[in-house]
Amino acid sequence: MDEIKDVKELDRLLELVRDRSDPAMKSVMPMRSPQLWIESLRTGKTPQPAPTLEPADGASQLAPRPMHYSYSEFVIPFSSNPLVLEQYTNAKGGIRTGKLMEDLDALAGGVAYKHLMKPGVAELTGSINDRGFYIVTASVERLDMLSPLTPKNVKDLRLSGQVIYTGRSSMEVVVKMEALGQDNAEETIMLGRFTMVCLDAFTNKARPVNPLIPMTEDEKKLYAMGEALKTRRQLRGKQSLNQAPPSSEEATSLHNLYLKYGDGTRCSDGIEPVPIGETLLENTMQMYPQQRNIQSKVFGGYLMRLAYELGYSNASIFTRVPLRFLSLDEITFKHPVPIGSVLRLKSRIGHTIPTGTSSVHVAVEASVIDQETGEERVTNDFRFTWETPEHKFGRIVVPKTYEEAMLWIEAGRALQIGSEIRGIRDLVE
Repeated sequence: MDEIKDVKELDRLLELVRDRSDPAMKSVMPMRSPQLWIESLRTGKTPQPAPTLEPADGASQLAPRPMHYSYSEFVIPFSSNPLVLEQYTNAKGGIRTGKLMEDLDALAGGVAYKHLMKPGVAELTGSINDRGFYIVTASVERLDMLSPLTPKNVKDLRLSGQVIYTGRSSMEVVVKMEALGQDNAEETIMLGRFTMVCLDAFTNKARPVNPLIPMTEDEKKLYAMGEALKTRRQLRGKQSLNQAPPSSEEATSLHNLYLKYGDGTRCSDGIEPVPIGETLLENTMQMYPQQRNIQSKVFGGYLMRLAYELGYSNASIFTRVPLRFLSLDEITFKHPVPIGSVLRLKSRIGHTIPTGTSSVHVAVEASVIDQETGEERVTNDFRFTWETPEHKFGRIVVPKTYEEAMLWIEAGRALQIGSEIRGIRDLVE
């Protein structure tokens, strides 16, 4: 429950740190400098000089950073620029959430680089070897929609982020999306948490990052929350179904599901049981250099968008009613996706609540296919939740294998956490 109660407090504390940041530096963060892919293939590196970096031989030599140092923001002018809105508009006139996830991932990376580099660096020029390090997204813990984005309330959006905690080589980055009203009103739409890790360019091993120094009581609270988030993530890893068996309550819920819907026939409640295996929906595609990141691998935000859109399609086909996005419950980045590889995305409906809150949880697995051997290597796991606020969909997924049963239980855990987060938000508004 601590994580759930943290949401409102986290929102409040982020605003205080934003107010202390340098207005001239809010929109300045290091981004990848443009370079032709054909030139990268020919030279293997860019001839441009590297930016000025802090020494990185050890953590003790790295300059400590105040919390507001990494704060960054940019505004997407949906209400004031129709051409920008057009790039994000979906078929129903709403906003393509997958594209916003792509932007948030780029923001989190920019914030992490800003924390490590000297003030004013706006472009990551030079090669990775010139810089001596690079940053990867280790995981995305949650992205929770706290207010809906609908065609009726399209406003300018401010996307912001900052580092709230540092380990030896890791950074906890919180991102925030706010709707900006014409009367200067601000409404938090989404909060999310990224874990970024700094790696050595030559050894690919963990590299120390600049320590974060909280200077005020508010910043100390934020720092403690970031530390607690990291601790809870490590604890959840130990409690994962890959490490520990389900609880007795979870086992009972699974057994009750089997007793009621296990024979595959529609019950007196009118709910149609569907085997999880029959919900498989997949997509296979080539990865092109236009979607590369600083390391010349496929940009993680692009993978997030692809996974989101496949997951949405699957949830839409399954429920057969309009959907509203609720949360990205987790992403794990296991391996990078190379440019030129064949990517396969496979999605399954992991858990459904066809009545009451009427929500659906979708798991998407990304893997790279070796074009010479045909072998697959899992690179990412994505988990998403949607709700059907205006319609009940009258279908429920039923696991038929042990692996599917574990997926069902894990998805149920994510649904419970998400509903409690949104419930706490509603109570304090």
